[in-house]
Amino acid sequence: MNSNKHFLCALFLSGINLLVLAQIKDTVPVTDLKEIKVVGYKTINGIGHFNEVHGAVIYAGKKTELIEVDSIDANKAINNTRQILGRIPGLNIVESETGGFVANGIGIRGLNPVQSLEMNVRQNGYNVAADIYGYNETYYLPPMEAVARIEIIKGASSIQFGSQMGGMVNYVLKEGNANKPFTYSNMQTAGSDGLFNTYHAAGGTVKKWNYFTFLNYRSLSGWRSNSQQQQLTGYGKIAYQASERTSFGLEYSLLRNKIKMPGGLTDDQFEVDSRMSVRSRNWVKSPWNILTASMDHGINKNTSLHVKTTFISGERSLVWFNKLPNEPDLVDPVTGQYADREIDKELMKSVATEIRLLHQYNWGKMKSTLATGIRFATAKFDRKEGAPGTNKSDFDLTTTGEYEENFHFTTTNIAVFVENCLQVNNRFSITPGIRFESLASEAQLDYEVNGIEKEIEKEKERGFLLMGMGLQYKASKTSSFYANITQAYRPVDYAQLVPLGTVSKVDPNMKDPKGWNADLGIRGNIQNFFNYDIGLFYLSYNNRIGLVSKTDENGLPYTLRTNLDKSLHKGIESYVELNITRALKVNKSMGDLSIYNSLAYTRARYVKGIYKGNQAEYAPEVINRIGITYTKKIFTSSFQFSNQSKAYGDAANTERSSNPIIGRIPGYSVVDWSMSISYNKLKFKGGINNLADKRYFTQRTDEYPGPGIISSTGRSIYVGIGYNL
Repeated sequence: MNSNKHFLCALFLSGINLLVLAQIKDTVPVTDLKEIKVVGYKTINGIGHFNEVHGAVIYAGKKTELIEVDSIDANKAINNTRQILGRIPGLNIVESETGGFVANGIGIRGLNPVQSLEMNVRQNGYNVAADIYGYNETYYLPPMEAVARIEIIKGASSIQFGSQMGGMVNYVLKEGNANKPFTYSNMQTAGSDGLFNTYHAAGGTVKKWNYFTFLNYRSLSGWRSNSQQQQLTGYGKIAYQASERTSFGLEYSLLRNKIKMPGGLTDDQFEVDSRMSVRSRNWVKSPWNILTASMDHGINKNTSLHVKTTFISGERSLVWFNKLPNEPDLVDPVTGQYADREIDKELMKSVATEIRLLHQYNWGKMKSTLATGIRFATAKFDRKEGAPGTNKSDFDLTTTGEYEENFHFTTTNIAVFVENCLQVNNRFSITPGIRFESLASEAQLDYEVNGIEKEIEKEKERGFLLMGMGLQYKASKTSSFYANITQAYRPVDYAQLVPLGTVSKVDPNMKDPKGWNADLGIRGNIQNFFNYDIGLFYLSYNNRIGLVSKTDENGLPYTLRTNLDKSLHKGIESYVELNITRALKVNKSMGDLSIYNSLAYTRARYVKGIYKGNQAEYAPEVINRIGITYTKKIFTSSFQFSNQSKAYGDAANTERSSNPIIGRIPGYSVVDWSMSISYNKLKFKGGINNLADKRYFTQRTDEYPGPGIISSTGRSIYVGIGYNL
C-alpha cells in the first residue's frame, strides 16, 4: 500500500510540475544564445578519460575511465551493467538485480563485487550508500536513461574520495537544457518476462533557474519462477545561478520498490533447472531517500569553493523463509499450513558534508593546482532480526513475536585531504597527496544465545593516514604515460560483523583490512579512429575477510566469516577501440564501423596463511569483452561478446560441496545484441540479451537474497519507443 501511495503521489506531483512548466514555456520569452561547451574530459568513441583537473578534482596520474551513456546501445530499462559498463577493463559484475537487489554490484581487480562493497559509489559527486565505512552496500542507483556519463577512478581515489580499495564510481545525471525553458523526453520499454519500463524527464532554464526532473517506473515478473519486481525511481533538481561566480543547488532522489525473491539454489538444483525456485514466500523492500544541498563559489579566477551536504534515509525489510535451499519450504501435512516466516528490518540514516577547495597558482612558469577538503559524516544504523512472521505467502511484515536480535550502530567520521598537482613543465606533472581519517563507532548488541539474553556495548576509535603519489607525462598531444601509488583502508563494516540472515558464523574479533594500489600505463588516441588505454596494476590487500569451512563439536560443517590473510592482486588492463571506416577513409555514406576489446588479466592469490597460493574469492583471472558497432545515419547496431573465467566463492577454492555457499563459480560466455533508430524526435530501440541463452551464475551467498547460488538471467528480448520534445 505504501508503495502505491508513493507512486500516486509522485505521479500527481509530476503532473502538476509538467502543467506549470508548460505554462512557463508559453509565457517566458526565449532568447537564443550561442552555445558554449567547456569539458574536462576526452572521449572519441564509447570510452574516454579525464584531463588533469576537472571540477574540484585532480585526475592527473590516475587511472580514469569515462562512459558517455547516450553513446552506447544497451538495455537501459533494466540497467544492464554488462552492456553499459562492459567497456571498463576488468569490471566484475554480480548479476543479481532480478534476484532481490535493486542494482547489480561491481568490483575490479579481484575485489568483492557484491553490492559494490569495495567501491565508493556516488551520484553527482555525493555518496549514495548509507555509511561508506559502517554499511557501504549500494541499494539505490539512478536509471541509466537519466545518466549522462559514468566516471570511474580505479585504485587511486582514496586521497580525494575515501579509503576504499577498489576506487570510485560516479553516476552523473543529465541536466536541464541551458538554452530552453522547457524540454521533455520519454522512453517506453517492454520485453520478456513481463518487463514494462516507463521513463519521463523534463528540464530547462528560466532566467537564473535551471531544473531537471525524471520519473521512472518498472515492473518485471522475472526470468525465474517466484520472481516479481515493482520499482519507482524519482529525482528532482533545482539550481540557482545567484551571480557569475556563485550557484546553489537542491536535489532529491527517491526509490520505492517491492521485490519477490526466488532465493538461492544448490549445485544440483541449478544443474537440473537454473530457472527453478524453492522459495515462494520471500519478499524485500528497500525504500531510499537522498536529499542534497550544494554551493559552488568562485572566490576569484584561480580559486573555487564547493560544498555538498547530503542526508540519506533508507530501509531494508525482509519477510522470508531463511534456510539453505536443500531445506524445502513446504505445507505441513498435519496443519495444512506453511511454517511462519522470519521478519528482518534495517533502518539507516546519515548526514555527510564535503567541502572542497581548488586553487591554481603559478609555480615557476607553470600553473599548478592544489586541491584540499574536509568531510564530516555521522550515521545511525538499526538492525532487527529473527522476529516470527505470519505463515502467509504475500508481502506481510506483521510480526507475531519479539525480535531475537537488536543491533544499534553509530559512526562518526572526519576526514581531511590535500593533493597538489605540481606542473614541472608542459609535459610532466607530479601529484603527491595525503588524507587523514578519524573514525569512531559505537555498537549496542542485544541478542539471545541458548535462551540467555545478552547485552553488549562496544566503542572503537581509530585514526589512519593515507598517502599517495601520481605521475603523468605527456608523450605527445594525444598520448600520455601515468603512474600512481596510493594507500587504502577498509574498516570492518556492520554487514561483515553481523550479516543479515546469514547461515554462517562470524568471528567477532576481525581486524580492519588495509593495503595499497599502484598503476603504470599509457593512454591516448591516434587521430579520430584509434583509442587506447593499456596499464599494469598491483594491489596489496592485508587482513582480507572471507569464508572458512569449519566443523563444529558435533561434526557438522559450517562456514566462518573471518580475516584470512594477505592477498596480492596483479595484472594488466587493456582497452583498445578502432573505427575501421575512419582508419580506412571509407566514404561516409557507407556508415561507421568500429570494434573494441576490453581485456583484463588478474592474478589474485593469497600469499600468506593456510590458503597460501589459492585464488582469492570472486577474482576471475580473465575478463574479456569484444564489441562491434555499426552506425549509418539514423541507425545503430551493436554486438558484445563477454567472456569470464572461473572464480570461487571461498578461499579454500572448493570445487563442489553439499553446502551451496561455497564452491566454484564456473566461467561463462554471453552475447548481447542491441539496436536503435532515431528519426526526427522519435527513437526506437530493441535488442536481445544473452542471445545464446547461456545458463550461468555469478554469485554464491550465505545470506540475502539466497542463501545459495543466484542464477543469472537467460535470453531476454526488449523493444522500446521514445520521444523528445
